[in-house]
Amino acid sequence: MNEKRVPAKRVNIVSIRLVKESSILYERRSIRSPQDAYELLKGFLEDKDREQFIVVTLDTKNQPVSINVCHIGSLNASIVSPREVMKSAILSSAASIMVAHNHPSGDTKESMEDVEVTKRLAEAGKLMGIELLDHIIIGDGTYNSLKEKGVI
Repeated sequence: MNEKRVPAKRVNIVSIRLVKESSILYERRSIRSPQDAYELLKGFLEDKDREQFIVVTLDTKNQPVSINVCHIGSLNASIVSPREVMKSAILSSAASIMVAHNHPSGDTKESMEDVEVTKRLAEAGKLMGIELLDHIIIGDGTYNSLKEKGVI
């Protein structure tokens, strides 16, 4: 038999780590309400010209561990992948997460896509043991909590 020899496949050996780009001081230490989350995140999301989707990872005492700008979208849309959202949560050893995004229009009313993404993230988190505490939509000087709306 004349079998063709297939060359060996090179497999990369890698390490995975979270890289700190900068840090902020959070006076309240822990997030106890949607208002607390809004106060932490409004500086990241207000006055942006495109939708940005942020993941806040939290420890067992609801203290923020990290903030990750997970997606930057267009004027009125951001494609959110549960895999990308959970990446920073896993690398931060998070007990739970909160997510937030802005509506550049200033209107914080949730869209059907916002509701669907929230439900998918909650389900993915449940499977992974990382609870989704809330999804906050930030607009002009105000916010909308999807937990308070009963979506989660």
